Amino acid sequence: QEYYGGLKGLTIAWIGDGNNVLQSFMTSAAKLGMHLRIATPRGFEPDLRITKITEQNSKEYGTKLLLTTDPLEAADSANVLVTDTWISMGQEEEKKERLKAFQGYQITMQTTKSAASNWTFLHCLPRKPEEVDDEVFYSPQSLVFQEAENRKWTV
Repeated sequence: QEYYGGLKGLTIAWIGDGNNVLQSFMTSAAKLGMHLRIATPRGFEPDLRITKITEQNSKEYGTKLLLTTDPLEAADSANVLVTDTWISMGQEEEKKERLKAFQGYQITMQTTKSAASNWTFLHCLPRKPEEVDDEVFYSPQSLVFQEAENRKWTV
């Protein structure tokens, strides 16, 4: 909101795990007027109950929702590219399996080529290089440090 001047009409692309952070986006995006494009590997989709609520919210608020396994499809025309850890606390024993399943999901400059010309990048930190490469993470379009500062004020 701070960067774009508002949220209504923005397209958010989530590329990664169907975790709690994604599910927070899912339950709020449509209510804020944002379109949501989600790419997760098979077997790592968000909770089906949250997906059904999100579909209902999208219909009610007139926003678009896309669920896919293709990160480039999710990134298409997106204003904001978002990811989070692929290996959450308590999932450390699944690391090898998860890294294999998430191959091709790293956000890179190649990913951003189909995004909107004013794309930005968010990650709630800490970030691992397999999730997003240095070129995107440290680019002028990356808002991760402003995002972290904004979270500080809510504590």
